[in-house]
Amino acid sequence: MASLVVREIPPYWNEAKQELMKRDRIMNKLIPQFGDLHLVGRTEAFMTLARSIIGQQISVAASETVWRKFLLECPKCTPAQVLKAGPLNLAACGLSKRKAEYILDLADHFKAKRVHVDKWAEMDDEAVIAELVQIRGIGRWTAEMFLIFNLLRPNVFPLDDAGLIKGISANYFSGEPVSRSDAREVSANWEPWRTVATWYLWRSLEPVPVVY
Repeated sequence: MASLVVREIPPYWNEAKQELMKRDRIMNKLIPQFGDLHLVGRTEAFMTLARSIIGQQISVAASETVWRKFLLECPKCTPAQVLKAGPLNLAACGLSKRKAEYILDLADHFKAKRVHVDKWAEMDDEAVIAELVQIRGIGRWTAEMFLIFNLLRPNVFPLDDAGLIKGISANYFSGEPVSRSDAREVSANWEPWRTVATWYLWRSLEPVPVVY
């Protein structure tokens, strides 16, 4: 079982592409290289966040192995199922003690309705981030990836993302180091489509899209 993948093109995508290509000469060269490829989202909030916690600070291959074992223990990947499994069974899936605690805290937040999943669609980006970072193991970067890949928000600019900074360096600064203020300055031209520009910079480094 995996988080439900949404293949439909985000409603703003084509407009954003056209605007970015008009405004930004780098985007004008970059975007056409990837044809009809676009951001692919995931719709299951709890599962998406659980998977992001499991994948932190380990390789993609290691993450996949742990995730498969986790789904054998919790095949429906619901908060109730995770809480029932408990720390020992989660540890047996390959999760560190700390990550098991994080997953249990995530499950507890969802089960106790301390996060307003049904209201996130109406909340602004910073309000959703503020809720998510109250959960142990979820920092701003993970919350921003959730905004991009689950809520499909169009104007997220994840400054702590190494791939984004590397993409700006390679495409706008001939590979020279890029400060946060440099990155912000470049991104000002992308508003309100910074998610889309970020996605294309990721593609410039790794043509096959990653889905979080």
